[in-house]
Amino acid sequence: MISREYPDRPLLGVSGLIRRQDRVLLVQRSRPPLAGLWSLPGGLVEAGETLEEAARREIREETGIEAHALERIGLEEIIERDEAGTARRHFVLAVFKGRYRSGTVVAGDDARAAIWADPSNPDGLALTEGTARRLGDEAAE
Repeated sequence: MISREYPDRPLLGVSGLIRRQDRVLLVQRSRPPLAGLWSLPGGLVEAGETLEEAARREIREETGIEAHALERIGLEEIIERDEAGTARRHFVLAVFKGRYRSGTVVAGDDARAAIWADPSNPDGLALTEGTARRLGDEAAE
């Protein structure tokens, strides 16, 4: 198993900006990094998975939602350094955009909570930096 702390290389992950009508799917992270903050659902890619397969799986595991029409829209980097400047955590995330297909939102896997939120006013939620930026981009479209 690859260590999430002080890895010898960046870890590859995915996240999904999933829309249902005028709402977006958000999860509250339950594990570091960023525990307690709200973000797009996602996680690490498993060996043998395509990025899109990993995104679908992570969205389903964290929220109970099936997504479709996934399109890769960018990359995010999360680098957390310790006091000495060494990379304590380093993730590279392929970000997908898609639509709700089916399911009922329920927090699962490593999410404390999962909700549909208004992307232009996410109810005062404490968002990760990348999620706040992506939702701002969505609201501007």
